[in-house]
Amino acid sequence: MTAVDSPEKILFASTTQAFLQKEAPLRRVRELHAAGESFDPAWWRRAAELGWTALLVPEELGGGSVSGSGLQDLAMVAEQLGKTVAPGPLYPVSVVLAALAECADPRSHTDTIESLISGETVASWAVSEPGRGWAPLDPAVTATRTDAGFRLDGTKDRVEAGAQSAVLLVVARCGDEVRQFLVPTDAPGVRIEPQQSVDLVKQYARVHFDGVVVDPSAVVGGATETAALIDRQSQIAQVLQCAEVVGILQTVFDFTAQWALDRHTFGRPLASYQVLKHGFADMKLWLEACRATTNAAVADVADRSSSAGLSASIAKSYVGEMSVRVVQACVQMHGGIGVTWEHDLHLYLRRVTLYRAMFGTPEEHNLRVYEAEKAARSMANAG
Repeated sequence: MTAVDSPEKILFASTTQAFLQKEAPLRRVRELHAAGESFDPAWWRRAAELGWTALLVPEELGGGSVSGSGLQDLAMVAEQLGKTVAPGPLYPVSVVLAALAECADPRSHTDTIESLISGETVASWAVSEPGRGWAPLDPAVTATRTDAGFRLDGTKDRVEAGAQSAVLLVVARCGDEVRQFLVPTDAPGVRIEPQQSVDLVKQYARVHFDGVVVDPSAVVGGATETAALIDRQSQIAQVLQCAEVVGILQTVFDFTAQWALDRHTFGRPLASYQVLKHGFADMKLWLEACRATTNAAVADVADRSSSAGLSASIAKSYVGEMSVRVVQACVQMHGGIGVTWEHDLHLYLRRVTLYRAMFGTPEEHNLRVYEAEKAARSMANAG
């Protein structure tokens, strides 16, 4: 996702890879699942020390990137995470930090930014709602102005690491406006209800807000900038998930190809059969197309291109659709052993299946791409 073409980038990439191989192997994922845990807070603090949490925060606020493009660097981390379907709240913390750092008055949230960068606390983005598709700018949760500040009412769900977070960034409707609020999870009126996840270690929660009162300092961003901030946060979340999926697909493809070379039937390697060669060729094509669309989306979002939203939707649509197809094909290549609990394939399949549904399904993003193209054609015809 980012070219490893300098000593600093090489060191960062190799350190990230070594850390994940040692501290978050697949064996550790299974151990966490058996213990009913999502991630080890001490592990997350060590990950933060590597700089993961600082990449989207400017230097004057305590952050800093490796390559000059924090999102490119973070996408590289995400791709490495995919190789071992590692745990950890990288995306929710990154999205919240991006909002705090990019709002008009980031220094009013200095304490929260510092705590998140250090890994001492975890935050999450409360944006999705029960029974509703991906509509971040059309929340049902309400924020009502009061003498003390604002009162929040409603329910969010699919909040990643909701039970592990100290604070939530909540998207709510305030009159005719959409606003975001930092809400402590221990505030009176906040109730967190764990949700079942298909992934072994990615835990989510439904969060109920029943008359939760926050003061004016909890507001993140002004009324005129909030919609743009939410769009930016959405794009970051989408391309980071796509980057992780690319790491998953490369890993699964590689060990499936090796399996087909090592496994023999009728005295020949499975990989020598023409029909399987065609299958691997298709998977390789889909994998590289996923990588290309993700690279393009990461670059556009990092550069704040006018087409960033469209690029993110294209990547989310294509990667979300094809990733499940690739991993399912790899399961079939393995035969019976591919559907056993003991084999690692299902850990990867669970993660890509989960991500297919988060931050917009392929079907929802297909519609966004269609509407964007229709609007572009209308403008062209009008010109």
